[in-house]
Amino acid sequence: MTDIALIEAAAERLRGRVRTTPLLSSPRLDAVAGRPVLVKAECLQHTGAFKARGAWAAVSALPEGTAGVLALSSGNHAQGVAWAARAHGLPAVVVMPADAPAVKIEGTRALGAELVLYDRAREDRDALGARLAAERGLALIRPYDDREVIAGQASVGLEIAAQAAEAGVARADVLVCCGGGGLTAGIALALEARAPGLRARPVEPDGFDDTARSLAAGRPVRNARVSGSLCDAILTPEPGRLTFPVMARLCGPGLVVTEDEALRAMALASSALKIVLEPGGAVALAAALFHGAALAEGPVIAVASGGNVEPALLARAIAGATAPAGPPTPG
Repeated sequence: MTDIALIEAAAERLRGRVRTTPLLSSPRLDAVAGRPVLVKAECLQHTGAFKARGAWAAVSALPEGTAGVLALSSGNHAQGVAWAARAHGLPAVVVMPADAPAVKIEGTRALGAELVLYDRAREDRDALGARLAAERGLALIRPYDDREVIAGQASVGLEIAAQAAEAGVARADVLVCCGGGGLTAGIALALEARAPGLRARPVEPDGFDDTARSLAAGRPVRNARVSGSLCDAILTPEPGRLTFPVMARLCGPGLVVTEDEALRAMALASSALKIVLEPGGAVALAAALFHGAALAEGPVIAVASGGNVEPALLARAIAGATAPAGPPTPG
């Protein structure tokens, strides 16, 4: 399993290739949350999401002579793998749902990847990917159930440990937007080794809270649906085979937010921090702002995991936050 040695080796390969993203704060967010809120802005990472870290870690660890890579993704992992593959001179094939946000489809194609679109309600993504990998001799880079991917995502945790110490924060919940759990598990492993007073906690959208329910049950459980949320970046059927044991051992209870809370967090991130978040990348901040009763006392750290959002959806979030109140109720 991924350990601190593998994490540090991945971090060394990432050095100079990915951005050390800032830990941001704002008095306005502190006021909303009623506590200090620190935001790890992974939306400022290459390709607009933390996924560039795991993609680079995995691609850079491939054996010499690899013919090319294959990714299965709704968008952020797709762009990360396409970016890393192009930098390594490797062709990339990406299997994406046809209903993925256009900004993610276009972004992946712009990075030189060949896209294979599928119907997520009727087609088996894993079977399609396995067939393509076998036919073309491609190396599959999994979005979360991959030791090197987890190690790359864990570099976020190494940075949080150092930045929190610099800010004088020794104990805090670290809220992480969670799909299959690669980022959450990676951060949890890094914090275990470098900042044991910081505790990772997964955050998911309402109706797609497989990790929270799995942690409560002590075993993996599945979601009833595979689509139908604005938080497309973190919709997975169940926690990963590699990631769930790590989260079960190291993470606190999962948190669940509504789509409306995610949209409100997007608007506040835009106005208070001047950063752009997508709904799936905003759920951790939403939990920090609106679910304080479920958190440990003191400061909270929220990972803003991605910012690849359709302009119209961002405009909707901002408009909803700035809409004037309706007329007063008579009487």
